[in-house]
Amino acid sequence: MSPTSHLALINLFIGDIQGGLGPFLGTWLAETAHWSPTRIGLVTTLSGIGVLLLSGPFGALVDQFGRPRLLIAASCAAILGGTLLLLPAQGFWLVLAAQSLAAAGGTLLLLAVNALTLGLVGKKAYPLQQGRNQAFNHVGILAAAGIIAIGTPYWGAAISLWVLGAMAAAAIIATATMPGGAWESRRAVGWEDHEGEDKPRRSSTAEALRNRRLLILAVALALFQLGNGGMLSLLGQKLVSVSPYGTGWTATYVMVAQLVMVPVAYLAGTFADRKGRRWILIIACLALPLRAVLCAFIDDPLWLIAAEVLDGIASGIVGVAVPVVVADLTWKSGRTQTALGTLNAIQGAGGALSAWYGGLVQGWLGWPGAFLALGLAGVASAVMVIWLNATAEENPRRKRKRAAAEGRAQEG
Repeated sequence: MSPTSHLALINLFIGDIQGGLGPFLGTWLAETAHWSPTRIGLVTTLSGIGVLLLSGPFGALVDQFGRPRLLIAASCAAILGGTLLLLPAQGFWLVLAAQSLAAAGGTLLLLAVNALTLGLVGKKAYPLQQGRNQAFNHVGILAAAGIIAIGTPYWGAAISLWVLGAMAAAAIIATATMPGGAWESRRAVGWEDHEGEDKPRRSSTAEALRNRRLLILAVALALFQLGNGGMLSLLGQKLVSVSPYGTGWTATYVMVAQLVMVPVAYLAGTFADRKGRRWILIIACLALPLRAVLCAFIDDPLWLIAAEVLDGIASGIVGVAVPVVVADLTWKSGRTQTALGTLNAIQGAGGALSAWYGGLVQGWLGWPGAFLALGLAGVASAVMVIWLNATAEENPRRKRKRAAAEGRAQEG
């Protein structure tokens, strides 16, 4: 089996385990420990804040440590261990510690898989491979959700633990059995394979993060997640007031979005090379306000499926394009994962504020105002991406034209 086939399996198996129990945590605690929504929300918020603070340092660890396969296995073990600790946990602090361990493992896991991908295929093939990674990731999420949905009536909420454990173990096996010689440490951190010196100078963290384009991208992503993060939650709350099947429709929307993300993620990797990274990011950002308009003025749950198709398009593109753009902007710095981890934290902060922001506006302006306010953040993110000047790596067609013009000038 080729190294990229192992990589596909890793992404397939980690799709459902990145956040531990994730959306099933609340259900588990409510059913087994009879926790209130307030207490569950506090645990989720506190563990989420801790993960945001760790994301940048974890990126630096991946860059410096240089053994992504070991980090992937350790991350999966941390996720599994933290989740299993929830089985006997009833007290607040033990549950918080267990969920924090699982969430920290998920944060490190994403960065380690990114480093493994870069080290296997190199920067030139990275956009297409990142698209494949994300496509397999979403297939894994769908498969796990389907198994849990089918098995819950027979085995109860515990089925989510069994599915998570099986996928974590399978991800560790896929990682451990990958041929080690295919991975190149220099490529993984953003250095060329052969530059004449054994160890190129690694930029300091401050140098890497002072990149103006990286800062613009960070603002754009924070705005995007400010608009995107809480929209489905608010839509679910709106449906409760207009439909007796609000929860069922919300679950349907999640499945629709994930189904759309599979082909979108696969195609985004191809279009990132052909059309440039910036343009597909603009498409993702503009899909957000369109989705917001649909959510604001349509009450029929069936027609609102169109809004979640747009969610799948936007989220599918962002998952592929952001790591690729970060690799472009930090190449040769030795700080690719450091920068990506920091941007993930900034995105997470925007997403964490989204539900609060939307809920606050809803109290003032009602449901249409809340969704339009979230959509406005998407418009602002598109403006920031447009401002982000394309680099040579971001627009391969422009790069080829420039090289051809230079060649003609030299011949003349």
